[in-house]
Amino acid sequence: YLLCASGDFVKMYSVATEETLRLLGGHADLVTGVQLNPHNHMQLYSSSLDGSIKLWDFMDGIPIKTFTVGCKLLALYALASYEDVLFVVVPESAERDTFQLVSVKLPKAAGQDVEAKEMSVVLHGVDASPKCIAFGREGEYVASVKEFNLQVYFFKRKQLNRFSVSAVKTKSGKNHFTCIACHPTEDCIATGHADGKIRLWRNFHHKRDYTYSTLHWHHDAVMDLAFSVEGTNLLSGGVESVLVLWQNGSDCQKDFLPRLGSPIEHISLSPDGALCCTLHTDNRITIINSNLRFSKSIQGLIKSTDVKTGLVVDPRTKALVLNGEPGHLQFYCLQSDQQLFSLDIVQRQYIHQAGLNQTDLVKVAFSAQGKWLATVEEREDVTDPELQLKLWFYDEETQSFKLNTRINMPHEDHITDMCFRATDEVEDDSLILVTAGRDCVFKVWVMVEDTDPEAQQSVSWSCDFVGSYHNYQAYNCCFSEDGSLLAVSFEETVTVWDSVTWDLKCTFCYPPGKIRNICFGRLTCSKYLISATDYGFLCCWNLLSCALEWSAHLNILVLQPDPLSEYMAAVSWLSKESSLFVFKPNEPRPTYVQRNLCKEKIQLAAFVPRDEPEVIGSEKYLWLRRSQLFFLTDTQELMTLSTKSLEERLTPSSKQLAVEESLPVTPFSLLLGKHRQQQSQEDTDLGKLVVRNKREQDSPAVKELLHTPAHVLPSASFLCPIFINSLLISKENKSAEEVPDEVEMKSEKTEDDSDEERDVTEMEQEDTSPVELLGEVTCKLSKSQEKELRKIRKMDYSWISAF
Repeated sequence: YLLCASGDFVKMYSVATEETLRLLGGHADLVTGVQLNPHNHMQLYSSSLDGSIKLWDFMDGIPIKTFTVGCKLLALYALASYEDVLFVVVPESAERDTFQLVSVKLPKAAGQDVEAKEMSVVLHGVDASPKCIAFGREGEYVASVKEFNLQVYFFKRKQLNRFSVSAVKTKSGKNHFTCIACHPTEDCIATGHADGKIRLWRNFHHKRDYTYSTLHWHHDAVMDLAFSVEGTNLLSGGVESVLVLWQNGSDCQKDFLPRLGSPIEHISLSPDGALCCTLHTDNRITIINSNLRFSKSIQGLIKSTDVKTGLVVDPRTKALVLNGEPGHLQFYCLQSDQQLFSLDIVQRQYIHQAGLNQTDLVKVAFSAQGKWLATVEEREDVTDPELQLKLWFYDEETQSFKLNTRINMPHEDHITDMCFRATDEVEDDSLILVTAGRDCVFKVWVMVEDTDPEAQQSVSWSCDFVGSYHNYQAYNCCFSEDGSLLAVSFEETVTVWDSVTWDLKCTFCYPPGKIRNICFGRLTCSKYLISATDYGFLCCWNLLSCALEWSAHLNILVLQPDPLSEYMAAVSWLSKESSLFVFKPNEPRPTYVQRNLCKEKIQLAAFVPRDEPEVIGSEKYLWLRRSQLFFLTDTQELMTLSTKSLEERLTPSSKQLAVEESLPVTPFSLLLGKHRQQQSQEDTDLGKLVVRNKREQDSPAVKELLHTPAHVLPSASFLCPIFINSLLISKENKSAEEVPDEVEMKSEKTEDDSDEERDVTEMEQEDTSPVELLGEVTCKLSKSQEKELRKIRKMDYSWISAF
């Protein structure tokens, strides 16, 4: 298994299949460290910015204990030579942006949540990065690097030695420290530097007589170092995307694993030394065999420097589509958190060099069924920008997109937006693509039969119509749901065009401000057009009356309609926080408001249709029933809103059984919990409070039976009478009148096998205490009426909740 920190979760992957096996959730902030318990390799420690350390049974995904330290934890280290002691990096309280390494004593107190306040400082002035601290041979010393200084602290002698490198600026940059690793069996420290050099320090017990040797291959900063388990080899990685293996610390003997795709950020080795894994800047983990051969790759969402394409949903696979590697389009599966595939759009070699104007992918659009894909790529040039519009069709045989038409310079200036007309007809007959540009025009592209006898395909795309409005720059375009109208925004004006004749139907231009976003309403709200301006107005226009229906003063950055309902999501940015507003265009009051959704600026959003509509109890979350809303922030973090609790989301659907905290997690208690949940759900559905005289789960005998470990329980013959007696109902509490009723009801129960015992208790209560309504006494029901009522009560009305 491979365990790694991912956001506020710890993910567990299978090394053999690359799939995510488990998600360990419970931290309230970023997870900053994961370490196997050196005294029990089935357990894992994790630290977080939320100030807690959690101990997990990672095989079962169960948190065993939570130790609250009470301050931000930026790195975590666990040593075999120290029992019940962990080392963490925390901020120094006196000054900002300074950190210290402290040891935390883990108390052996009972209970799941324990405070760990017993800390002692080991080193002051350390770097916040986990790569800048390493523990030496059997935990005898700890070494830390920061800027141009190296600190080594010896625990037994309580001695601190400091060393420094002279601040020399070389061709590849300064030579300050970037990372550190300690030899597992010898007194040797390896440090990486920003100029690409690796130094091997020896004899550092003495402040003056220390020595170091230098290894140099990297042309830029060494980003991480790791010794092999035996210490015979040293691994290093950096921006070259090459894993370098140095044998016996020699400059002459080295092996390489090149072309790993993107810069190496972290290197980690398995405890047995059989595998090595590298973490890359493009959010990928590569698993490598000990003989330096590529084994597996786990690719998550690629963090692109700038997501110019926006968040687009592939109608075919429901994958999220956006910029990936330079010049590529990534198809990212939200369910498995892995990349489905990457499509090379630009089809040119990307050169990793700063300052070069290289061709980049800037716009993407899918047709309604996902059969056609349109892409725009451009090379940024101040004087003469290069543009290409490409149309791709999906080939069923190869199960990938093939290039159909390439159009050079479709517009004279940058393309600002494009969209396909969504229709229910046979797609090829009525398919239209519209592009809007800063050259003050929008263009309509249609499919035509290819007359060239040498052409490989039967159809190609060509321009059918060019539209403009008062020589203003065109910014946004979108089609109405039925495809009959096209809206194009020209700076401060929204224009509406007939998509058959291309006649200008009407214009909207209130209030002032450049239009940022426009979209049509859907289903029952299809007569509305919504626009957001950079002056901070959200406007709703009625297309039938051509009048402003309502407006709201909001600084909307993102406006996204749900393709499967009338709801729209708008994200505003104000006072350095993002807020979410969900509304229907026909109602000026929002359905759902979430202030301070996050501190980052949300730049993009997308509604992704669900495979199955979700059952949602709360009315304010009904808009999430058919689609799920995803956001991308300016820090390239993908977020979503969920109506489920953390436990429900982390538990696989096959194992989603209710577990009460009071019960141990055993198969028997899981089944009991599920049964109890079903009963309470039925009670809620009936809308009636049911009082039971004796709940078997509340019995002390049952609780004792469930709580006591099996190996210390007395014999079954001793427990059986106690258990049986606890289930018997006492007769002393009942009046003489009640007993015949109970017998009578039980006889009815034999007639109708589907009746449950709780019905008996309900009817019994209703009979013994008649309810007075406005001074009248209700009549007692006959047996047949009671039977009819029970049948009605058992009917399933859950389908009403869908409306």
